Amino acid sequence: MTEFRSRLLIALITLIISVLVGLGILLGQLFKSYYLQSFNERLKLERNLVNIYIQEIGGVSAFNKQEILKISGMLDVRMTITNPNGKILYDSKGPSNKDTGNLDKVIHEAIKIGPKAQDRLEEGDGFDLHYYWKPIIKNGQTEGYIFLSTKTNEVKQAYGQIWLILSISLGIALIVIIYLGIRITARYTKPIEAATNVAMELAKGNYWARIPAATLDETEMLAASINILAENLQELVKAQEMQRDRLRALIENMGAGLLLIDSHGSINLINKGYIDIFQVDPVDCINKQYYEVIEHQEICQLVAEVFRTEQKASKQLEIPILIEKRYFVVYGIPIIGTNHVWKGVLLVFHDITELKKLEQMRKDFVANVSHELKTPVTSIKGFTETLLDGAMNNKETLVDFLSIILKESERLQSLIHDLLELSKIEQPGFALNMQELNLTELLENVITLLSGKAQAKHIRLEFHHKESLTINGDVDRLKQIFLNVIGNAISYTPEHGKVTVFLVDHGEMVRVHVKDTGVGIEREEIPRIFERFYRVDRARSRNSGGTGLGLAIVKHLVEAHHGHIRVISEVGQGSEFIIELQKINQKYLDGEINGKKKTGTDRRE
Repeated sequence: MTEFRSRLLIALITLIISVLVGLGILLGQLFKSYYLQSFNERLKLERNLVNIYIQEIGGVSAFNKQEILKISGMLDVRMTITNPNGKILYDSKGPSNKDTGNLDKVIHEAIKIGPKAQDRLEEGDGFDLHYYWKPIIKNGQTEGYIFLSTKTNEVKQAYGQIWLILSISLGIALIVIIYLGIRITARYTKPIEAATNVAMELAKGNYWARIPAATLDETEMLAASINILAENLQELVKAQEMQRDRLRALIENMGAGLLLIDSHGSINLINKGYIDIFQVDPVDCINKQYYEVIEHQEICQLVAEVFRTEQKASKQLEIPILIEKRYFVVYGIPIIGTNHVWKGVLLVFHDITELKKLEQMRKDFVANVSHELKTPVTSIKGFTETLLDGAMNNKETLVDFLSIILKESERLQSLIHDLLELSKIEQPGFALNMQELNLTELLENVITLLSGKAQAKHIRLEFHHKESLTINGDVDRLKQIFLNVIGNAISYTPEHGKVTVFLVDHGEMVRVHVKDTGVGIEREEIPRIFERFYRVDRARSRNSGGTGLGLAIVKHLVEAHHGHIRVISEVGQGSEFIIELQKINQKYLDGEINGKKKTGTDRRE
């Protein structure tokens, strides 16, 4: 913008200088012409006056040298009087003057020309001589001639003074005009410069730039228009950024892998979900052909099908990733713009691995429940049919069969009770009856209840603790947890074994260690022991009266207390269950259990 202002100022100054120089030349010539004209008129007038004077005094013969000198001095000219033949009779400068030769020449030429011309300009060295002459008439006859001559160097001096005055005046005027021009151009170009700067900022993407309020009516509308444009652009950009952020957040957190392929087969976009699923680097994928990036042929075939048919397509695929197999539902969606212009293909990968696992767990659960229910029902039905066929007549057989039926019925009842209990615990509205309790006393009561079962197998059951510990929890549910864990330790420990319970204070947590010298658990089976109906040793578990749901119930109850349970085991060396519980749970102290208000009563039925 400074360059524009400079060009404008230079153009204005050049124009003004040209006008002033032309005006100066014109005025100089006018002054020169006027001065010369006035000078010539003066000389003509003086010539005529002298001529009349000479004629009135009696002609050339009556005129003397003293009068010539007097008149010459008064008029500041050289006055010369000649006879009709051009001979000089009187000369105010005298015959020895160096200009006499030129004067003789002018006199003879003037007499030769006659009355056609009465003035002449002779250019000399450093000055000009101007000659005026007129014949002296007496009695109708030419008695002689009078010549007046003067140097015109005074004219040149006056002309130089005129040019000096004009130059100074024009110089002062030029300085004033330049100053005013700078001020005026700055005043008028400053708003334009501000508008240009704001426009450049807007072009760079700075939509917060504004033009200060203009004081000139000519630029106020321009500033207001650009400011309105900037505000509109700012609002538009804000809306676009908000929409872009929402779209980015949606794409990056949609919970599925997304891959965008353009009409030429190049990958333009992949989201975080796709990167996390397939463990790829975006640099290795963007702007590359999809078949160079996607290693699985079934996905490439799906993309090719969408390109070929321009219709939606989906396929459920089992894809090996690293060391595991994962299941996906892959959707191929054609992207068609306005006027049916083909834009590309959008691939969406929905990970259904967990759903597959849940489906398999449901199938396993149904199969296990069916199996667990079928065994006692089949046994009860078989012994009942046997009794009805006549075995009831034998009293000893009748008692044995009825005992078996009772045992199987109790097992069936226990299984149904555990299923209902597990279902209740897994409900969102399940609540604990939280209260302050002495965990040491609770464990002592549990050990007392299980001491008979341990003595029956000659198992030494020990409880070690250093001090009495108090926590917040549900007394009945905690007792259920420890009865199950310690009972399992006794059941899976051979005769003459040992089960030890440790209660340890661990800062804000308490730990209960249940350690046995039983058969132990295989390392690969440890993650699955908390699944429903999962048994390490099915025969031993069934003989011990277990339903296969005990540890699943234990895990849910421990997590309901915001605790943790883990297992350390080695085959042949025994197992150790470690249960961590919080001493004080502030959430429960505030009266909220799993998002519900504490009622002070146990909701178990």
